[in-house]
Amino acid sequence: MMQLDANFLSAALRPIYGGDSGYNDQGDVLVNQTADGVDLNTIWAEIAQVLNLFNKERSTLASLISHPTIAVAEPIPQALHSESFDLASEYGEPTGVREPANALLVGYDFKDFDKASRFTWRFLRDATAEQVTAVFTRIMEADNKLVNTTLFDRLLNPEERRNEHQHRVFGLYSGDDGVTPPPYLGKTFPQTTTHYLASGASVIDSDDLETLIRLVTEKGYGRGTGSQLLILANPQEAEAITTFKAGEQSRTPEGAEPSGPVAKYDFVRSASAPAYLTQDNIVGKVAPGEFHNLPVLGSYGPAWLIESEFVPAGYVAVIATGGPNSTINPVAFRQHPNTAYQGLRVIPGRDQRYPLQDSFFARGFGTGVRHRGAAAVVQVTTETTYTPPAFNW
Repeated sequence: MMQLDANFLSAALRPIYGGDSGYNDQGDVLVNQTADGVDLNTIWAEIAQVLNLFNKERSTLASLISHPTIAVAEPIPQALHSESFDLASEYGEPTGVREPANALLVGYDFKDFDKASRFTWRFLRDATAEQVTAVFTRIMEADNKLVNTTLFDRLLNPEERRNEHQHRVFGLYSGDDGVTPPPYLGKTFPQTTTHYLASGASVIDSDDLETLIRLVTEKGYGRGTGSQLLILANPQEAEAITTFKAGEQSRTPEGAEPSGPVAKYDFVRSASAPAYLTQDNIVGKVAPGEFHNLPVLGSYGPAWLIESEFVPAGYVAVIATGGPNSTINPVAFRQHPNTAYQGLRVIPGRDQRYPLQDSFFARGFGTGVRHRGAAAVVQVTTETTYTPPAFNW
């Protein structure tokens, strides 16, 4: 997650003087600088440039689960297939390579969001530059929360939706929308296949994770070079996952003896984990300390564990990612086809002579799952049916 503060606004950019930002001459305005002597034109120019940097550096977590697009809907193959060569013959023609025929038309929705910053001239006269830029820092943090929360809402919610052109906007495979996952390497799947599971227990266990991993890999995702399985978990569940040990029961409620399924793998801490003592020898390569600048806690089987507060407590997802903005990432991040309307935009308000005093921030985007088999989710609950989380928008 990208963190910004007032110091970033000052340190990342050099003040720009003399820009045409719509201010009247000094003698014509009530206030032209903050209490600590910073020109308001300079602050406005810095805000505009910081937004350019902010839009280029999307949240790493968001980019690992999504792929940017301007499409309203796309035909997306729902399983990964590799090609094979033919045995050559003296007179025969080789077969041609073509895209798989199992593409599903998936739609992406689109919504507009906005927020305003408003300052009175007396506030600007008496405030410091840090107080002014703190407001814009909060707006950019709110935008980061909006993007990440919306992406996770789409990933964790099986509800089918419609976009403005009435294309179907899917979640992961849910088993109740009439879509059957295509075969992969000769294995077929029933129409009732779902990637939304309820654990049936109050704490997560190894069988939950192993089932999620199997659901993803058996559809062809997370297997090949350039694709990595990630376990995305709230710190509450991440802490429990770090205790899993091969050959031992993995369900460990607080204050109770271990019970439940026996783990197939050891959780192995990453290369950046604090030093610890063990009587066991680690065989194989440990997970890296970071994955595209996100801290990796360690690995369970083929998957790397990343904890995030954006994942609601009580939910764990396993996703296959090809890296930031990869086309094989599960969720689409739809933007407007006109580049002028992409990203977080700042717009002068009603009085454009004084844009800093009254300005609007706008973000337009939408989501939809592209690869319905590239992720799977479990809700840690004693119930037997999955209920999507209610996000605090």
